[in-house]
Amino acid sequence: MDFFDAVESRRSVRKYLPEPVPREVIDRALSAALLAPNSSNLQPWEIFLVSSPEKRGAMVTACLDQTAAATAAELLVFTARADTWRRNRAYLLKALQESGGAPDMILKYYNEIVPLMYAHGWLNALGWLKKIVFSIVGIFRPVPRGPFSNAEVKSVLSKTVALACQNFMLAIAAQGYATCPMEGFDPCRVKKILGLGRKSIVVMVIAVGRANPEGIYGPRLRLDPELFLFEV
Repeated sequence: MDFFDAVESRRSVRKYLPEPVPREVIDRALSAALLAPNSSNLQPWEIFLVSSPEKRGAMVTACLDQTAAATAAELLVFTARADTWRRNRAYLLKALQESGGAPDMILKYYNEIVPLMYAHGWLNALGWLKKIVFSIVGIFRPVPRGPFSNAEVKSVLSKTVALACQNFMLAIAAQGYATCPMEGFDPCRVKKILGLGRKSIVVMVIAVGRANPEGIYGPRLRLDPELFLFEV
């Protein structure tokens, strides 16, 4: 399917036909998800394909018994990890070294800037110090304005994982199947079902299946582009 066809055909489908989705369709879409752009290329995502009947039933309950979750052929959980940046940074630096090295600017970024972004100290003491320093320096020149807290780090990570979610959903649409991104779920229960720790952030649960015509609740409605698009 043409890219623009996939974008235009993708809808949030809330009811699915009782038909399996071939595993190769899911795998191809997951490969596309992992190609999404992400903050500092640290790839902070973890994606769970919920396969076991027990976990699947529990996930439907955790998703508030939404029809999309109950009728989907597959359920996937997209999460962000706030604690894998050191591991992933080490992998990236090793890959750069094995490929012939990297410019000093890149090495400095990963060795100095990235730790500065993700380290906040006890009770966010370092985060407050960074905020004060950058606010003062920012009076005189442009500076990054964060992340200065764990909450701001979670925002960065969630944006990154949302890009992977969009890649995944468009890849599913391009193969003739449908998705429904769900934010209506109990994140504490989802974490318990998947055995996730407190450093994990549940960003989205995505239902996948063959669209039931009854699962599209009306025409796509978009407001006037003049409300949103500006040229300055």
